[in-house]
Amino acid sequence: MSNNLLGKVALVTGASKGIGAAIAVRLAAEGAAVAVNYSTGKDGADRIVGEITSQGGRAVAIRGNLTDAGQVEILVADTVKALGPIDILVNNAGVYEFSPLDGITAAHFHRQFDLNVLGLLLVSQHSVRNFAVGGGAIVNISSGVSTIAPANTAVYTATKASVDAITSVLSKELAPRKIRVNSVNPGMIVTEGVVAAGLHEGDMRQWVESVTPLARVGKAEEIASVVAFLASDDASYITGETLHVTGGLR
Repeated sequence: MSNNLLGKVALVTGASKGIGAAIAVRLAAEGAAVAVNYSTGKDGADRIVGEITSQGGRAVAIRGNLTDAGQVEILVADTVKALGPIDILVNNAGVYEFSPLDGITAAHFHRQFDLNVLGLLLVSQHSVRNFAVGGGAIVNISSGVSTIAPANTAVYTATKASVDAITSVLSKELAPRKIRVNSVNPGMIVTEGVVAAGLHEGDMRQWVESVTPLARVGKAEEIASVVAFLASDDASYITGETLHVTGGLR
């Protein structure tokens, strides 16, 4: 593993499990000090911090419900207090819930938009106010659904299309401050959440594998490695991009 991120401070939201946890571990392995944010999964966050520190890295677990502006402000302040000004923000926290048009409710809409879109904006806002003077990188975790647009995912797909749009807007808005903004759009990745939803086997996975050129689902580590690249100076001339890590499925 390289030391591409040595001396950097990273905040990873929703990092107690799944893709977020893999990202936190990878950034730490490349030298970053990592704030592992969680909302309810304290045990998971503590486990990830333990994994990082046992390998000689620096990490802290910091609670924060990202739909609450007050908690977001405290999360960012606690990150800076523990580790220093932020160089890297990974907006990973998100929820998904599928429904046909006929089943969409206000609660279904707000549960996803309040975290996936508003939460991302709030964390970005407060983090940017506390970024290191030299700038840095924001990596948003979007989803391949923003272009694949599967049936029965109107609200979730809309949140991720919003993330893609926000990535493009903020890449222009924050460029004068030397903050690059990109998004990574994963395909189907087998995580705890996917297993809990029963999607890791059966029709959904078979369909994904049948239409994906690489003919398989992905691993969380395959997303984390791309995030680490976009967060590093190796990607110093890349901003405003949505990089689809979907095994070729578009």
